[in-house]
Amino acid sequence: MAIIRWFVGQIILFINFLTFPKSPSLSAEQQAQMAEKLKQLSLYQLPACPFCVKVRRAMKREGIELPIRNIQDKQHNYRDELIQGGGKATVPCLKIETADNDVEWLYESSDIINYLKAKVAN
Repeated sequence: MAIIRWFVGQIILFINFLTFPKSPSLSAEQQAQMAEKLKQLSLYQLPACPFCVKVRRAMKREGIELPIRNIQDKQHNYRDELIQGGGKATVPCLKIETADNDVEWLYESSDIINYLKAKVAN
């Protein structure tokens, strides 16, 4: 089963590579404004996860740049952070740090995309 999952993951990454969307042209001021709006966010993900690919593609189309945390990274404990904070190792997951130091964890890819679009629209 692991071999099949690896093979399907490689196909997903290849198709994503071939069809990756372009970022919009944003001025330096627009980029700075967007970075300010998104500074409290980070995305926990796996590179070959189809739902993570969906979120990353939407981010690219909108010109959104966030810290991307691969939960398989052996040098960092992103998987442990995700489990401790969000309660499960499901990806994609958007970590939202609020101004009053609360942390929210958003798990569904469509919900993450809608949240990000609303955040940059304001």
